[in-house]
Amino acid sequence: MSENKIYHIEEIMDMLPHRYPFLLVDRLEVEVPGEKGTGLKNVTMNEEFFQGHFPGNPVMPGVLQIEAMAQTAGALVISSFENYKDNKKGVYFMSIDGVKFRKPVKPGDQLRMHVEKIKARRNVFVFKGETRVDGQVVSEAEFTAMIAD
Repeated sequence: MSENKIYHIEEIMDMLPHRYPFLLVDRLEVEVPGEKGTGLKNVTMNEEFFQGHFPGNPVMPGVLQIEAMAQTAGALVISSFENYKDNKKGVYFMSIDGVKFRKPVKPGDQLRMHVEKIKARRNVFVFKGETRVDGQVVSEAEFTAMIAD
């Protein structure tokens, strides 16, 4: 069995077009190239969304948890391309299904986005994902995305 491949922020920025404040993956651990992996997001009080969501009770918006899962899945697929640094690709949401939010995500949490490809056809991919904090599921979804030039 081979060891998991770890990608750090500089490599993720080569894979995804997202930038601060919208890049939501700090690290990617690939378990099965293009198929299964885990993203990591360190949630800090410095995040811009905490200014308004919610004053006195900072909570990471659920839609950003789903976006973090989608970015993890996009980076997972793109990392499997041999020449991903030279061949810039975009990742676009197509649909989101079965979304559930289970617990709030707070500053100081380490969000782990677990994603697994369940279907693919050409440049369209369907993933099942869940985010966890301290091993507990905080959100989950099934989503479809397209990889394009």
